[in-house]
Amino acid sequence: MKQSILFLCSLFFIAAFSQQPATSKADLKKALEQRQQLSQQSLVKNLPFKNIGPTVMSGRVVDLAVNPNDPTEFYAAYATGGVWHTNNNGTSFTPVLDNSLTQNVGSLAVDWQNGTIWVGTGEVNASRSSYAGIGLLKSTDDGKTWQNMGLEDSHHISKILINPNNPDEVVVSAVGHLYSTNNERGVYKTMDGGETWNQTLFVNDKSGIIEMDRDPNNFNLIYASSWEKDRKAWNFTGSGEGSAIYKSTDGGNTWKKMTVSGSGFPTGKDAGRIGLAVVDENTVYAIIDNQDHREKEKMDADSDALTKDVFKGMSVSEFLSLDNDKLKKFLRANGFQEKYKTENVKNMVRSGTITPADLTKYLEDANSQLFDTPVIGAEVYKSSNAGKTWQKTHDGYLNDLYYSYGYYFGKIHVDPSNSEKIYIYGVPILKSSDGGKTFESINAENVHVDHHALWINPNKPGHLIDGNDGGINISYDDGETWIKNNAPAVGQFYTVNVDNEKPYNVYGGLQDNGVWVGPHNAKIDYGWQQSGHNPYESIMGGDGMQVQIDSRNSNIVYTGFQFGNYFRLNRETEEQTYVQPKHELGESPYRFNWQTPILLSSHNQDILYLGGNKLMRSMNQGGDWEAISGDLTKGGKPGNVAYGTLTSISESPFQFGLLYAGSDDGMLHVSNNVGGNWTEISKTFPKDLWVSRVIASAHKKERVYVTLNGYRWDDFNLYVYVSDNYGQTWKDISSNLPASPINVIKEDPENENVLYLGTDNGAYVSLNRGASWEAFYEGLPNVAVHDLVIQEREKDLILGTHGRSFYLADVELLQKLEASKMDDLVLAEIAPIKSSGRWGSKYGEWYEVYEPSVTLQFYNPSEGNATISIETEDGAKLQQFTTDAVRGVNVVAYDVSVSEKGKKALKKADIEIKKADNESYYLPKGKYKVVVSVQGIAAEQSLEVE
Repeated sequence: MKQSILFLCSLFFIAAFSQQPATSKADLKKALEQRQQLSQQSLVKNLPFKNIGPTVMSGRVVDLAVNPNDPTEFYAAYATGGVWHTNNNGTSFTPVLDNSLTQNVGSLAVDWQNGTIWVGTGEVNASRSSYAGIGLLKSTDDGKTWQNMGLEDSHHISKILINPNNPDEVVVSAVGHLYSTNNERGVYKTMDGGETWNQTLFVNDKSGIIEMDRDPNNFNLIYASSWEKDRKAWNFTGSGEGSAIYKSTDGGNTWKKMTVSGSGFPTGKDAGRIGLAVVDENTVYAIIDNQDHREKEKMDADSDALTKDVFKGMSVSEFLSLDNDKLKKFLRANGFQEKYKTENVKNMVRSGTITPADLTKYLEDANSQLFDTPVIGAEVYKSSNAGKTWQKTHDGYLNDLYYSYGYYFGKIHVDPSNSEKIYIYGVPILKSSDGGKTFESINAENVHVDHHALWINPNKPGHLIDGNDGGINISYDDGETWIKNNAPAVGQFYTVNVDNEKPYNVYGGLQDNGVWVGPHNAKIDYGWQQSGHNPYESIMGGDGMQVQIDSRNSNIVYTGFQFGNYFRLNRETEEQTYVQPKHELGESPYRFNWQTPILLSSHNQDILYLGGNKLMRSMNQGGDWEAISGDLTKGGKPGNVAYGTLTSISESPFQFGLLYAGSDDGMLHVSNNVGGNWTEISKTFPKDLWVSRVIASAHKKERVYVTLNGYRWDDFNLYVYVSDNYGQTWKDISSNLPASPINVIKEDPENENVLYLGTDNGAYVSLNRGASWEAFYEGLPNVAVHDLVIQEREKDLILGTHGRSFYLADVELLQKLEASKMDDLVLAEIAPIKSSGRWGSKYGEWYEVYEPSVTLQFYNPSEGNATISIETEDGAKLQQFTTDAVRGVNVVAYDVSVSEKGKKALKKADIEIKKADNESYYLPKGKYKVVVSVQGIAAEQSLEVE
């Protein structure tokens, strides 16, 4: 009986934390087809989105393809920002992947003789936002169209090798799923341009091929490196028995494992990611992330520094005899709260309130386990006998290159003109001129420190193109100086928010590039290089996180970086105050998510909420904190990633203290009494899914929305719900959405029926509170949308994308649409335009004619010709034209011109207008009517020329 009970308990535990099944290849293919169909049929497909930057700070570059005959032409692949082309040495770039169904890229190759572009989708760096791809894409028309050539279930494709003598012969390496096991990984080969594939190397279902390189003079000689890893939301193991180097001498048809016992190369459970660089038939370099632990260094007997580990086995008497100055230095250096002064702590130990080991406990969390682990890290090896044996090129450790996150890097390069000249990178980029015996840094103040791609000019030593987390840099003097080439808007935003200034500002936190702010109407051009001032300004470093702006004074901003490190900024006085809540000595540290949620109360802007594993509240702008809940998660799990943390918090605008808190392990709670009591409201949800957003309705007190995200299980199904009774029961409103992890849901502030949704593959709107969804399309590629916000005064929707910076759309027309009146013609309000004597003329000889334009947006219930008339308030027609109108949103530009008949009508009203230099007449100052009519239905709005 006892054994049966234990067995049932173990089954319950397994079920409680059982992995969600990865979304199948068939379901993903269906979702892509559905997304394409939705875009074509969408009622809002014509609603234009405008990219508003920034471009000054870029996103992660993962690969480069450079024209060997003209290195001023190259393609750059961004992890989540698509592929961009330049033919002017990076001065400007043009996107070429926007017509595809993804912007997530892992690898890139170009057949320069025929112009064929190959893109391996899905980033391979295994970071928190390394999104899966949709297979291998191919374009034969410079990126105008793309054909999917298969390998859809590989998720992450690391390398593409094209035989220069036969472009139909292509060898591709696939890493496979990031968060789950699968078999579509390894090396694949085609002899017919991708029509059919043969898997020629398979290691196991959790070891993919992370890198390949070939002999520059012999396509048949290829090396490949496998990488065993296991990523979960709570733990990342970046090494294993499956990590090894393989060699092929027949163009990738067959493979032989080279790194076996006795070869001199690290093998076994601690072998991590491996990078390769082939010099010739005998010589090959490799860099490995060696996860074996370093030998413990003996502590200097004369050192004054205490470390956290010394307290683990310390007795009370030993602790009380510690030198007070040494203890004081330790407490201050490790961020203990100010109240924990030396004598206070000793008194707590003396009285038995805490033990010496509690000082260690105070500092140990999942993050410290990841970053404090003393692994060997990066090591460079060389084989001079065709991979049979290997020797480490350097003595000692390569410190401060990989730290403990070698999974994020892993490349090595050899100068084609000098086999002793090698380059490696992580944080920062290093070069060696003696075959890896010694290294020197070639980072610079205008180069981001995290590096992922490098091209070396074979015809001009010292000419380098570097791809990093901050974009692209070019050097012509071997890294002595660098040019920064950030032209594309490819920022990887986690968050977005706005203030109420005029013009209002847009704020956002970027992956590894801090927090930025700029006016929403900023002109994104090169003018800042002349003025010395970019319209966007950095206000915080690290990985930029959430932003809250005090509505009473927009100079007061709360923001920070990863794992709950938040600050209160006064942008006027440039004061910066650290506001992260601290746990008490004797307690385990709070667990903070990578993207820790914060929220200013709409009821009182001095009140700040912050989510750890408990919900914290400050009544004085982050000065003091109290926990207003117990642990609102399942309690965390053993691992090296913070888990069991709050991910989203919301407070009802109807009632102070009506609070919702969601976690990364699938828990959602509500409190209706300022945190006094909490009720779980997630029992009917699928288990263990990340609560990506919870939103208390601003239209109905009882209403709440929630989205769940299965990305960290490779589960791309849809989880979006609404409740009209505080979460007691839930309704699924995913409706016709195509499968894709959901990151954010927001209500429209004016129309309760309008909902906005951001997913890992685009953005949507519902005009009927989730009964059906329409895809945004015009001007917006299929990019991950992490966050969105509506600027209420201006009626603007701003998307924070993780790969293409910010996008803005005017949603005033959508706010006017009523689900019960979708058969009506609706014309949006028209912003006034300021009259100018320059209309229709040139500023000077070498300038273009300045022609005004007014944007007209209208919803049309059915297709047909639309007639647009501009009339005086008395009804006299001044201009009239027709346009084809689709069902749904239509956007038409009116050039503010007046017809000859309109000129005569104005003359009758004693208003004379003159012909402009371009032979056109323009509306004079005054108020007019714009009338749109389609099939007997009409709508009108006023237009003012100020």
